Amino acid sequence: MRRRLTAITVLLITGIIFSGCASQQELAFKSVEGKTHSAVTPVQQTAKWAASWWEPRHEAVNKRLKEGNVDLLWIGDSITHGWENQGKKIWDIYYAPRNAVNMGFGGDRTEHVLWRLDHSNFEKISPKLAIVMIGTNNSSGDDNTAGEIADGIITICKRLRTQFPKMKILLLAIFPRNPEPGAQREKNAEASLLASSIADGKTIHYMDINQKFLTDDGTLTKEIMPDFLHPNEVGYKIWAEAIESKVAELMDE
Repeated sequence: MRRRLTAITVLLITGIIFSGCASQQELAFKSVEGKTHSAVTPVQQTAKWAASWWEPRHEAVNKRLKEGNVDLLWIGDSITHGWENQGKKIWDIYYAPRNAVNMGFGGDRTEHVLWRLDHSNFEKISPKLAIVMIGTNNSSGDDNTAGEIADGIITICKRLRTQFPKMKILLLAIFPRNPEPGAQREKNAEASLLASSIADGKTIHYMDINQKFLTDDGTLTKEIMPDFLHPNEVGYKIWAEAIESKVAELMDE
């Protein structure tokens, strides 16, 4: 894994050296143009297990967006969705006062987020910040490669930049999952590193807070994520505290 990440770092540095006048962010955005694999192709969530709640939730989020007065968007999957459950007490302290809207949907992959961005009532809002953490549901087995997951993340951020040119984006590395380090964690780490190429420290910022959830030997414990994927209240508190100074900075507080 270390050798693979080193090779990726070299490629990123090489891209900067030979980019000429184009920024690394611009190069990353251009790199996803014309790609057609599943992670970048918008599609509505149609799984049977989501049929009873996914569309009603989408409609409810759209209703809230239409009301306006939105300063912060949270975009992701069930881990973000969980701010309304295990993370609610923490959300009420950190994000409810910031006029935040939770656009996390359980089970969503990058392609589902893209569909939702294309079908959201963004006309009346001008958020200051979007926090994005997505991709773990694309990483099971042969679903998508690390490069494809990164393409999906980059495409999401590109859509957000187009929709809200003045809004800043805080992109988070895909959280660790499973008790021990392994292939899926490695894939997500590689995807996160590739996607981080869009961070310019101005419009898009990148943070990897994964070590906050792990023991020194890389173990993910049930005391933080009981199912080794979704945080409990302790995990959400760790999350909020880890990004708080950056969120305050990006929201000009």
